[in-house]
Order: sequence, then C-alpha cells, then structure tokens
Amino acid sequence: MVTRPRARRTTLAGQLLVLQVAVILVVLVLVGALSLAQSEATFTRVEGRRVSALAEQLGGNPLVRSNLEIPETRTGLATLAQSFATQSSVGSVTFADADEDVRVSTNPSLEDMRIPLPREAVGEGASWSGTLTLDGQRDLVSQVPVFSVTDGRVGEHLGTVMITEPFPSAWERARGASSYLLTYVGGALLIGLLGSWLLARRIKRQTLGMEPSEIAGLAEHREALLHGIAEGVIALDPQGRVTLVNDVARRLLDLPDHAEGLTLADLRVRGRLLEVLSGSDDDNARDRVVVRRGHVLVMNRMHVERDGRPLGTVTTLRDRTALADMERQLGTFRSTTQLLRAQAHEFANQLHTISGLIQIGEYDEVVSYVDTVSQRRHSLDLSINSRVGDPAVAALLMAKASLASERRIDLRITDTTSLQRLQPEDSADVGTVIGNLVDNALDAVTSAGPKASPAQSRTASTAQWVEVTITQDQSSVEIVVSDSGPGVPDEIADEVFDQGFTTKPGGDGTRGIGLALTRMLCEQRGGEIIMTPTDTGARFTARLGVTASLPEGVPS
Repeated sequence: MVTRPRARRTTLAGQLLVLQVAVILVVLVLVGALSLAQSEATFTRVEGRRVSALAEQLGGNPLVRSNLEIPETRTGLATLAQSFATQSSVGSVTFADADEDVRVSTNPSLEDMRIPLPREAVGEGASWSGTLTLDGQRDLVSQVPVFSVTDGRVGEHLGTVMITEPFPSAWERARGASSYLLTYVGGALLIGLLGSWLLARRIKRQTLGMEPSEIAGLAEHREALLHGIAEGVIALDPQGRVTLVNDVARRLLDLPDHAEGLTLADLRVRGRLLEVLSGSDDDNARDRVVVRRGHVLVMNRMHVERDGRPLGTVTTLRDRTALADMERQLGTFRSTTQLLRAQAHEFANQLHTISGLIQIGEYDEVVSYVDTVSQRRHSLDLSINSRVGDPAVAALLMAKASLASERRIDLRITDTTSLQRLQPEDSADVGTVIGNLVDNALDAVTSAGPKASPAQSRTASTAQWVEVTITQDQSSVEIVVSDSGPGVPDEIADEVFDQGFTTKPGGDGTRGIGLALTRMLCEQRGGEIIMTPTDTGARFTARLGVTASLPEGVPS
C-alpha cells in the first residue's frame, strides 16, 4: 500500500503575499484602464476643438464657396480637400451641396452618398460637432455649413463641410502613454511586492510563527481553559485596561459583562483591590487577602514580559470565604485553649502559694488566701453574668478576662453594659465581633512600649486596660471596645478595615484580616464599624442587627 504525502498547506505569510500580489495586479489593471479612459477623454477634448476649428476655417474659405456655387464642380474641391487633409493631418474632408449629396470626399466610401447628418438642423445651416461611426470606426466629426456672401452679407446655404478624425485604438493609446504608464505601473508593482513581503514578515513575527489553524486552536484552548478552571483570572495591559476576565473573576469581583477594554477607574475599583490589581503595593504579589462584596479573596499577581517589553499583569483569585469562616471557628477554639492555658497557669501559681503557706505552717493565711481568690473570682463572675445574659458571650468575656489577667491587663466591663439572651446565630456573630475587637485591643496594649519586669508590670498594671461596653435595643447590638494602647496612626486610620491591616511584624498579606472580617460581618447584618482616636488609645464601635431576644429561661 502506497501512501501519498499530504500536500503542504500554504503558510500564512505565503497566503498574505499571494493575496497582496493579486490585489496589486487588480489595482494595476484598474489604473491602466483609467489611464486609457483618461487618454480617450483628453483626445476627445483636444482633437474635438481642433477639428471644429479646422471645419470653421474651411467653411469660411472663399474657394469652397465659389466651387459649391457652381453645380457639379468637383475638380477644385477635390484638390482643396486633399491638400487640406494632408496639411491638417485629419482623417477625411468631405464637401456636400445644399441637397446633402456628397460632391467630394477624401473618404471613398462616402462618394455618391448623402452626408450623414446626426441633426436635421445641420442641413438647414446649423453647425454640429460630436462622434459618429463611419465604416465601423468611431470618428470625431465636425460639420459646418457654407453660406454665400454678397456685399459682405450672408446669403443662401450652399452646402456643408465635414471633417473627421478617427479615434486611436486602445493599443495606440497605451503605446502613446507607455512613456510614463509603464514606468508608473512598474514602480507601483515593485513597491507593492516589496510592501507585501514586508507585511507578510511582520504578521509572521507578530503571530510568533503560528499559522491560522494553530492560532484558532490556541484561542479555543484558551477559552476552554479560562472558563473551565475554578479560580478567577483577570489580565490587565500596561495602561491598566482589562484585557481578559473569566466568569469566576467577573462574579467574585462583581464586574459587568462588558468589563474587557475598560480601565480599573472606569470599573470604579478602589482601595485594597485596586492596590493588588494595579501592582502599587509590590511587583509580584503573593497570597494577598482582599475582602470584596462579602467574599474573602486570596489573590496572586504576576507581571508578564516578552523580550524585555512589559505586556501587563495576570492576577488569579480564589474565594476563601468558607475558609475564613472556618478560621473564625478555629479562633474560638484557640481562645478556649488560651483560656485553659491561662487558667492552668493561674491555678498553678495559686497552688504554689497555698503549698508554700502550708509548708511554713501559716494555716490561717491559707484560709484567708483561698477566701480572697474565691471572692475575686465570684466578683468577676457576678460582674459579667449580672450584665450579660447570653451564656456564650458571657463565657467569652470571662475567657478574655483570664487572658488579660495573664498579660497584666485590666479587662473592664462597664456598668452600662446590658445584653439579653440572643438567638444562637446572633450569639455566634456577636461573640465573633467581641472576640476580634478584644483580641485586637489586647494586642495593641501588649505591644505598647518595651516589656517590663514582673515588679514593674504589677506597678503599671492599672495603666494598662481594655474596656468593653455592650448595649442592645430591639433590633441591634452595639459593641464599644476602648484600650490604652498606642492608638492608630492617622496615615492608616482609613485603611484598617480595607486592606487586612496589621501592625504585627512579618505580615505577608495573609495576616490581620480580623478587622476586615468584622466589618464584613457587621455590614452583612445591616450595621457598620468605625474607629475613633482617643486621648488614651483607640475606640472601635461596632453595630450589627439581631433578631428579637429569647425570653428568659428559654435555652439557646
């Protein structure tokens, strides 16, 4: 079995070259035809005027009048016609009498015939110039009447003079124009071929050597890849215009269907998202966290270059909202772990104290110490439980109080605090907001100034505090957390909620999203959170909507 090799398909550059050559040839043919038509028009205009002038000249010749006045006279007219035709280089000269019968003509085919009159008025003494077909050939024709003259006055119509000039053929016109036409056509063909070759090379270079079928396949694969992956992809050119965005990115970023071709300013992208997409924060961003329309997004941006020329940026984004919720739940368990660790540490210190008092025989001091510890614990429980009716929130505050005590920070629950038992979902969200704000305040107070010795800490413990106020109405809960920390600098006061703000060292874009998540949670419940600088630190005020409180005695 003999297999024939497949015919090699013409390359893209070859197709373009053939197409351009074909276009050039068509243009050259049109140019040639236009040149011939222009040559014919020029011949008609110039030669038509000359033929008319010659006919007028001959019609006013006295010899012509005298010979036409004598009937049947031919000799003088024949000599005059032949001489005039030779001297003027015209096609033919014809004389006709008043009855329109040809008397003499240098064109033998017109002898003994009636002169062709395209207008009847010519036979009555009118002039005419135009085109006639004589013996199958087109001619420029001018017909002029001849009148007798008596004492300087025009008399009767004696006859008609007709002069013809044949049109040159197309080949004759082309040969006459060849002196410049061939030069123009040849130059245009050479320039067209050179331009077509350069254009083919440029397109070949711009398409990276790929053929049309390969480009089409690549486009199809790109569309399938972009719209088939679970991650969002958005590409920007160096001018910040969106050149590509898939369905996932359009949904997560809440972009319109016609986003491609628009700039980030046109799409009203602001804040943290603008910094990550435009690259104002870093050249190549890795795992940047952005909160956008209720979604926690993790974004990675990379600059794209080719041959040292920047092509723009490509940013991928993943929805990590569910992961953030899980982080929030893990944060609750982490707080519980920290509480147990703090309580274990506190109990260990208390046991060591009791053990030491027993060893030295101070039994009365043991009883007094135990009573003091019990009274302080009972006072804390009573302070929280008497103001906070929700068990989950009360337990969270007690845990945070123990954690604050370990750090030598005074956690205060104000006298104006009042919270009733909440619905389970409301209790979880309120606890999340309180936990994030208290943790943020404790971190701020702890980081204020250098670490002190235990003796110094005990002396300065009254100067370090975090204050919590919780109030409730029929439809919302307001949480106010103040601290004695260093406060928030003015230059970043507007960004603490937008960009996952953190003052902790080693922030890589994935830390410090607690405040951003807190704001997202408040906004989802129709509320808000604001930060207010104070003389002693900072105050965060959060408000979020809740459903009606549960009646007392009903388990949550």
